[in-house]
Amino acid sequence: MRTHLRKIGNSRGVIIPAALLETCELGEEVNLRIEGKTLVIEALSEPRKNWFTGYKAKEDVNEWQDCPFDDDNGDWEW
Repeated sequence: MRTHLRKIGNSRGVIIPAALLETCELGEEVNLRIEGKTLVIEALSEPRKNWFTGYKAKEDVNEWQDCPFDDDNGDWEW
């Protein structure tokens, strides 16, 4: 697809059609990078998004409760 760069203040911008935005799953923010002389626009990767959604602390089990605890606070000898 061919398009024009549009002047926006001292910068330039590109209008991205809605169909391309939807296909590429681009949101409000994107990541820009350069590969050689190519500008790459990609969706932001949020690998930790929603990790704790639905987490129920009351159901969390203490897996260490049966382990012996060493309460000796002395220094180690090598």
